[in-house]
Amino acid sequence: MTIPTSPAEEHRVVAAGFTARARNVPSSAWDAPAPVEGWVARDVVRHLVDWFPAFLADGSDIRLQPGPSVDDAPVAAWEHHAASVQAVLEAPAAEDKTFAHPRLPEMPLPQAVSRFYTADVFMHTWDLARATGQDDALDEERCRMLLEGMEPMDEMLRRSGQYGARVPVPDDAGWQARLIGFIGRDPDWRPPA
Repeated sequence: MTIPTSPAEEHRVVAAGFTARARNVPSSAWDAPAPVEGWVARDVVRHLVDWFPAFLADGSDIRLQPGPSVDDAPVAAWEHHAASVQAVLEAPAAEDKTFAHPRLPEMPLPQAVSRFYTADVFMHTWDLARATGQDDALDEERCRMLLEGMEPMDEMLRRSGQYGARVPVPDDAGWQARLIGFIGRDPDWRPPA
């Protein structure tokens, strides 16, 4: 797969992968355990829909409008949210906006969305797929790029509380397994029978 170079196109591709998994979750599986301790499949959507609007507002003048409830309609909640983020990235002035979060260096808004949010959607696609018994294959090249970008920040990422303890994987593991282990998931995790 060719990795899109524009943040808007990157988000479109990554969000589409998550959307495909969300649409294929049987209604009875939204409460299935997820690979993140204490989460169920619905919480994967809740996490993405809940954290990003506040992050975006803290670093810009953009306020995303809330959508449907994740409890009542997880797919509709996700689709509303993903469309809102896509609209932000496709806005004519998006490239000229600066993201100035109090805890981060200033950067162009599209770069911030790509680095912090789109990457998160990509990684959580595995969580949702694995929780609901779907195809959990991620793009190996994107896995490699994310892992190589995060490894130099290993200690800082662990201190942030956003990642669990690194899960060891075999030396010959593929990029996906290595990324999943790095973010604190067991690549061999399966829902309880």
